[in-house]
Amino acid sequence: MINVLCFAHMKDIFGGEKLTINSGGIATVEDVLEYLKATYDADISGIMTAVNEEFAEESTPVGQGDTVALIPPVSGG
Repeated sequence: MINVLCFAHMKDIFGGEKLTINSGGIATVEDVLEYLKATYDADISGIMTAVNEEFAEESTPVGQGDTVALIPPVSGG
């Protein structure tokens, strides 16, 4: 299983702060994002990601028990 943490409006898109997805067939952050797009029909373009509390690229490997955080762009001043 892979844990997914949702921040800001990502909570609204995915119905909560935490998700757990089956890790079968998922090897990278990109795979996690594609799974979420397909499952929730969500536009999550432009978000930053982290794996186990470290910023991650889409090519970053993801394994059993890892936590992927979805961090949307923020604005402010």
